[in-house]
Amino acid sequence: MNGYHSQRGAIPRWLGRAAGLLALAGCATNPYTERPQLLLVPESEEMQLGAQAYEQVLHNPKVKISRDPREVEPVTRVAARIIEAAKSSKYAERARQFDWEVTVIKDDKTMNAFALPGGKIAVYTGIFPVAKNEAGLAAILGHEVTHALARHGAERMSQGLLAQIGLEAASIALGSGTNPAAGQATMAALGLGVNVGVLLPFSRAHESEADHIGLLLAAQAGYDPHEAIHVWERMEQLSKGQPPEFLSTHPGHGTRIKQLEEWMPEALSYYRPQPGFHVADLPALAPR
Repeated sequence: MNGYHSQRGAIPRWLGRAAGLLALAGCATNPYTERPQLLLVPESEEMQLGAQAYEQVLHNPKVKISRDPREVEPVTRVAARIIEAAKSSKYAERARQFDWEVTVIKDDKTMNAFALPGGKIAVYTGIFPVAKNEAGLAAILGHEVTHALARHGAERMSQGLLAQIGLEAASIALGSGTNPAAGQATMAALGLGVNVGVLLPFSRAHESEADHIGLLLAAQAGYDPHEAIHVWERMEQLSKGQPPEFLSTHPGHGTRIKQLEEWMPEALSYYRPQPGFHVADLPALAPR
């Protein structure tokens, strides 16, 4: 009967479903920022989804995996140092459980890199001009690896589950069962509100957290954390015309740079310059 049991006084199905999810919820606290986290997705399932998504990307016929040592070796070298830093970080236990894998994707037009749950890393060659050198790449990979270590994907999925429950509740409360058209309109209106009012700010919080902890991981891996500021300065130059910050899932470049400057003293406390450690430039891309 549209979300209600037939017996008089019984609770709505959506309420029982919500209670079940919340009963299984894992509450955690980010060990660096002390931000509370609601996690409805088991970590084993999150890692499995990460591995499946990684395989899907790599087996896409449009994806060309680079075998060029000039591209692969610096990425592998930086990733190895970031991974070792992660294994001695506040996420050490999780980092040691990950089945790490690193792939370079030959795509000079795509400025991207990602790290999926379980430690599956991919770097597109199009990010090289932004990173410029191995220290810049360390800042980028520290950021991406933090998303996986901090379980940001599981948080986003959990937020989506709660949003879905809320939409079901609203549609019932507003009588959408007897008026499908009105119910669809209500769902659309609430969906828009959820996207702009809840999910986007939530995602920006993740991005800032990844910037913060990623900066610390890069410093701990032996890379000068100041290079992270230069990365976002270059990104700002290369991505003119981005949407306003309040409608973006990422903080504005100016906001990012300001935050990185605020976190720099903390990052420098992790940084131990190593005599003779050489930070190489990344290979230049072929002219378009």
